[in-house]
Amino acid sequence: MQFGIFTVGDVTVDPTTGRAPTEHERIKAMVTIAKHAEDVGLDVFATGEHHNRPFVPSSPTTMLGYVAAQTEKLILSTSTTLITTNDPVKIAEDYAMLQHLSDGRVDLIMGRGNSGPVYPWFGKDIRQGIPLALENYQLLRRLWTEESVTWEGNFRTPLDSFTSTPRPLDDIPPFVWHGSIRSPEIAEIAAYHGDGFFANNIFWPKEHYIQLINLYRERYEHYGHGRADQAIVGLGGQVFMRKNSQDAVEEFRPYFDNAPVYGHGPTMEEFTDQTPLTVGSPQQVVEKTLAFADFFGDYQRQLFLMDHAGLPLKTVLEQLDLLGEEVVPVLRKEFEARRPEGVPTNPPTHASMLANKEANETSVAV
Repeated sequence: MQFGIFTVGDVTVDPTTGRAPTEHERIKAMVTIAKHAEDVGLDVFATGEHHNRPFVPSSPTTMLGYVAAQTEKLILSTSTTLITTNDPVKIAEDYAMLQHLSDGRVDLIMGRGNSGPVYPWFGKDIRQGIPLALENYQLLRRLWTEESVTWEGNFRTPLDSFTSTPRPLDDIPPFVWHGSIRSPEIAEIAAYHGDGFFANNIFWPKEHYIQLINLYRERYEHYGHGRADQAIVGLGGQVFMRKNSQDAVEEFRPYFDNAPVYGHGPTMEEFTDQTPLTVGSPQQVVEKTLAFADFFGDYQRQLFLMDHAGLPLKTVLEQLDLLGEEVVPVLRKEFEARRPEGVPTNPPTHASMLANKEANETSVAV
């Protein structure tokens, strides 16, 4: 099973000091965090894509390419790549280039984003969000799998015998997840193509996400990709830990209370009761995360949000130490012990897809 972290790249005032990092400091901190994630034994680093303040990661492939040059094993991903406001041609070429630079250590989560003003900035209509996502993804798949694409749709200029460059590494496109917090149409397109489905279940109660994930699983089986319990699912989560749970609560409370993403609403206790947020000891994080499989079924990727709400870099790195040393090793062991036979342990990687391709070519030749 894959474990990792994702960042939204927010620039937020630290409520204990009254100071916010500069954009330069925040970007450099994200790189440090990604490198430390590999050092502590995590599998994945994912960055969001945002084009509005207070967020800084407007160019995920730039950051991930920079991180790729300084890591060896870390899978580089997104959370999310905006399939609606980005040109599919640009996505196809940017992520194929990242594939080559990282020797295949890349996948991506497609999403519509949650910032309405972004659409007109890129010449798009938010009211067409779902049709945009569907059409753009269909074109993206063709650009990655076909050498010459002739195409005409509703939202961009036509293509005539166009070849995106570079071609995907080993002619194997990056594995794609589809991220959604509310849209059954996105679960449907993920299931139709046999792609992964990532439910970033960090804000709403679990009952909402159970419905989305179950729909994806049912449709995955309907389209003949395997049993429902073999569908590729990823989940989000948020944690703040200290050895002593009360210390964690006292230290994190001012950050929670003032965070733009969820401050000034429910209390921290209400939020931890209703969502995956865990503020406490490493053992409490283990127990709550293990319960995710009881609600959503066995899954293949778990990402945690840890560098938000104005937390200083030193604190985030301490959190990663606890995650890598005391949480993830236990989760790996426990999740695998309970995983039914035939349910995938990991999502597809470039290495596994290449091995399958070579095996198929060998069988055909024989």
